[in-house]
Amino acid sequence: MPVETAVETATVPVFDTRAFRRALGNFATGVTVITAAGPDGRQVGVTANSFNSVSLDPPLILWSIDKRSTSHAVFDEASHFAVNILAADQIDLSNNFARPKDDRFAAIHYEAGEGNAPLLSDCSARFQCEKFQQLDGGDHWILVGKVMAFDDFGRSPLLYHQGAYSMVLPHTRLTKREEGQPPSSNFQGRLSHNLYYLMTQAVRAYQASYQPRQLCTGLRTSEARMLMVLESDAGLALADLQREVAMPAREIEEAVANLKRKGLVSDEGDRVRLTVKGVDETEALWTIAHEQQEKVFGQFSDEQVETFKTVLKAVIQS
Repeated sequence: MPVETAVETATVPVFDTRAFRRALGNFATGVTVITAAGPDGRQVGVTANSFNSVSLDPPLILWSIDKRSTSHAVFDEASHFAVNILAADQIDLSNNFARPKDDRFAAIHYEAGEGNAPLLSDCSARFQCEKFQQLDGGDHWILVGKVMAFDDFGRSPLLYHQGAYSMVLPHTRLTKREEGQPPSSNFQGRLSHNLYYLMTQAVRAYQASYQPRQLCTGLRTSEARMLMVLESDAGLALADLQREVAMPAREIEEAVANLKRKGLVSDEGDRVRLTVKGVDETEALWTIAHEQQEKVFGQFSDEQVETFKTVLKAVIQS
């Protein structure tokens, strides 16, 4: 009599590329614009955060470009390319080279570098590279360049983290003092009168207890920021959202898609609006923000807080 044998069928889990990309977004990177010029003079520039160092001897760097990119043909033909590391005040430049446009160099100040690759002005640093190698990297091409010349302007760089633009602030954590070691000089001497130092320390100290509570809602910082911006408006177009939340257009579109799947926002024409569920979620975010504000500033009088707001607004507008 035949014996039935159970056959186990292995189930291959579906790889969620969107979730994978969001997880990668936890790794903070700089923002670059990679430029090149082809033999026919056609110029291209793309915003990329895949830039990285490879070797000091010889001096090699790499970055990657989507195989579907229409700009790749020029990078493939060009003998050189330039890596322009953007400074903290160059968000508009980043967005310019991230959007589809007929001429991304219109009204952009640049000079010709090695191989006529455009070198952008006012960057944090620039690297002029001879194309060294092109490697197959899945759905991207990995371009390795040999650095022929570079500029170090020392400007504070533009950062990219969790789908939003960010910037460098000094960390507030101090190393633990060993027994018998003299007290820390924190807030002593001239530092105690340096307003920039005090402001950055204050922001970091505030975020240390505020951000974990916000993240516990299950929303990324960029998504929470978007909801809180929408809360006070009847609706915003994508261009308005980009201005208010300091995110690349692609990330705004993805964040909106994520929030739509969660039922927190909806599209009405060309505007994004909060749903009823989104309003409730946003109120919860504002409650967290209010509680944190009360925790930190409850020790001060209303007059002191209003004076502090006036000073901050004046600094922001200066």
